[in-house]
Amino acid sequence: MNTEIQTIISKLQDVLSGQPWYGKPVYELLDEVNHDLQYVKPTLESHSLIDLLYHMVTWAEFAQKRIEKEPIQNMEAFNALDWRPIDPDLHDWQKGVAALKTSHQKIVALMQTKDDAFLNETVDYRKYNFRYLLNGLIQHNVYHLGQIAYVNKLLA
Repeated sequence: MNTEIQTIISKLQDVLSGQPWYGKPVYELLDEVNHDLQYVKPTLESHSLIDLLYHMVTWAEFAQKRIEKEPIQNMEAFNALDWRPIDPDLHDWQKGVAALKTSHQKIVALMQTKDDAFLNETVDYRKYNFRYLLNGLIQHNVYHLGQIAYVNKLLA
């Protein structure tokens, strides 16, 4: 039985591309970002739009890799990706959005193969289970989407 997993998938898809209660879904709002401003930081201590996007990518990829049970060879290198240095030659808005979409598509496909018991399994490298990770990923997406919306309007 995978009733709870289907609920989590539905909530994730609603936040990404559906009709969430709070407003625009992730992909729609990301499409509205002014790409000319992607590297601009509103203040010296704040994050740019591209910083926020790639931070979201990191955690989507973390969730995906944990579901796949792919070992992390170098945890320090992985942790450095959390707020990675952005190189405009490597990181741009289109690549980041594509990576975010790809990772979430893989997460949904992987979750379709699981039953609800999977949600109780402990996530490797962490002290919490997959229920916490997946619900946290949904919350994380909404949290940083709000930041992206605010920074985009602030810079416009």
